[in-house]
Amino acid sequence: MMAALVGGVIIVGLAVYAGKLLARLKQQTQRQQQAVTQRNERILDSIRTIAMAMREDQCNLSEGAIRLTNLLNALQFAQPKEFADEYPGLYDLYERVREMPTHDARKQYKRNEIMRMDLQRAGFEQELEAQIKIEVTRLASLELPGR
Repeated sequence: MMAALVGGVIIVGLAVYAGKLLARLKQQTQRQQQAVTQRNERILDSIRTIAMAMREDQCNLSEGAIRLTNLLNALQFAQPKEFADEYPGLYDLYERVREMPTHDARKQYKRNEIMRMDLQRAGFEQELEAQIKIEVTRLASLELPGR
């Protein structure tokens, strides 16, 4: 009889402890999800700003494509999204110009090589401009799923 009582007290104690652990886990999961949501919102604000700047020709298409593809890829979702399928023009331009040197790296090249790369980049931008303009118009009002 005494053993059954002691056993019951131990079981109740373990159940209470397990309940506390589950509550902590739930809180931690909620905090993590809230942090991901806040991060996604900050990224989304940047995406909208860059997309509007590209739409209004305040940001060149190559620079915008590099920035937008990296930001889109940084968004976190429960199910991965293939933004390359949704924004093929941006991702195409990104793939074409991503290896081209920028900023200080350009200084390592001769002037005629820089001009050749700039002409090539401008050609890529001109070829993809119409498609990218459509895509950045959509991106300027992009919303997260579930909102």
